[in-house]
Amino acid sequence: MKKVKWLSPLIAFSVMLSGCVNSANPQTPAASSGTSATAETTGESAVKPNLTVAYSEGGTTLDPAEANDLTSDTLVLATYDQLVTYGIKNVDGADIANTEDIQPMLAESWEVSADNTVYTFKLKSGVKFQSGNPVNAEAVAYSFDRVGKSSSGSFLYGMAAIKSVTAKDESTVEVVLNNPNHMFLQIIAMYTFSIVDQKVVEGQNADYLKTNAAGSGPFKLEKWDPASEAVFTANETYWQGAPKLGKVTLKFTKEASNRVLLLSKGDVDMSIEIPPKDVNSLQGNTELNIQSNASNRILFFAMNNKVKPFDNEKVRQAVSYAIPYEELLSGVMYGQAKRMKSAVASNTPGFTDAGYVYEYNLDKAKALLKEAGYENGFTFDFTLGSGFDDWEDDAVLIQAELAKIGVTMNINKLARAQFLEKQKENNLTSYISKWTSFVNDPGYHLGFLLYGKGSSNYINYQNAEVDKLWEQANNETDQQKRSELYKTAQEIINTEAPWAYLYEYNRIVGMNKNISGYAFYPDEVIRFYPLSKQE
Repeated sequence: MKKVKWLSPLIAFSVMLSGCVNSANPQTPAASSGTSATAETTGESAVKPNLTVAYSEGGTTLDPAEANDLTSDTLVLATYDQLVTYGIKNVDGADIANTEDIQPMLAESWEVSADNTVYTFKLKSGVKFQSGNPVNAEAVAYSFDRVGKSSSGSFLYGMAAIKSVTAKDESTVEVVLNNPNHMFLQIIAMYTFSIVDQKVVEGQNADYLKTNAAGSGPFKLEKWDPASEAVFTANETYWQGAPKLGKVTLKFTKEASNRVLLLSKGDVDMSIEIPPKDVNSLQGNTELNIQSNASNRILFFAMNNKVKPFDNEKVRQAVSYAIPYEELLSGVMYGQAKRMKSAVASNTPGFTDAGYVYEYNLDKAKALLKEAGYENGFTFDFTLGSGFDDWEDDAVLIQAELAKIGVTMNINKLARAQFLEKQKENNLTSYISKWTSFVNDPGYHLGFLLYGKGSSNYINYQNAEVDKLWEQANNETDQQKRSELYKTAQEIINTEAPWAYLYEYNRIVGMNKNISGYAFYPDEVIRFYPLSKQE
């Protein structure tokens, strides 16, 4: 057995929780609404500072196994812990999560069998849920089983190749995989695999965790109203030590301009999803720190590969030659993005732009349309989901360029919720969409989006060779061989152009300069536990 064990202190960070209605944990008394924890409860000499953050949306669920939007994920990570977590690295002066550096969290150590199919975790002793119940092996097995049966997290369960999870004794958990899987530890570090208090949940109704938290994390849920705000108070008995913040309030502010205004005036301490056009002016505010990090969030122009005329590879390639790339980067994104040249983001290990040949060239686009039998162009429906200004600007610019080659693009707008529902039906002809890979690995990214059986392969891309390469790579333990398999798959995808690649976003977060401890994670979720505020 290969043994992995860390004796160093755990890197402290919190786990996100998803949310959707007014609710406080019945097993967790809410903190008083006026002030945060005081010296009487903490032994400290002063009241802890509070943190207020402007978010765009209010979330949909508090259930870790079902959370799949940024706010819901954030809520989960504030109230729950996982078995393992990611390390932190510093890149150009910024702290960034290193998803390849797996550190212990609730697990103190683990052993791996010689064939890499059995992981045996030893839990830390004395750790308790917020209810006071012990965090034990049965709770871990219960939590993993919930993920395997969930509608949202089950695909991740399968991607991790989990066969069985067994509580061997009070503090020992055995996870057996169907086959070796290089992403296993990275996947179970995600909020989806948060450890749930089994004793609190059992006996409750099936939707209990949608509106209630049952974790061991650094913050307790006091209130959650998706229309207005979520409020957390410090878990003063948290096993890694009480948070430095007394209370965290998320203000749900749909309009980006209002989030910018709140930050500029100092009415909130942090703001996310800041429009690129506002970055320069905010950077001129000496009271603010604007973090703009290269992310693996991508934006692409999706074409349904089973719907005419996009079932023709040459038509898809023609569209890729008609995209005004530089205009999108400068006129829409104000330099807060860069060209996307593969289905995989450029900062992902194993990235390659092999097979990508597309530049803005309308003559080449026209020639490809002629080869495809569409010399006189065609008309198609494009569905635009609301909520993102850059999507609308991009769509209008692309529409204008396609018109120059005889292609008519009818833009049909849908509210975001309706768009997401329609997208899942796999029959939209064309649309713009973004994607963020929470695990920075080509296997995770391609497995969701472009693997034939991928749960988010909404454009019906099917290539037997790509599927075979992904499956081989998923089982390959040699990193170099695995990387070559992924690169070959990317080259095929890049050539066939199931999407027209638009750009890779920067992740922009604005904060007051008295905030410290922020680190950027690929899942773009803010961990509140490491944060502190100087008043």
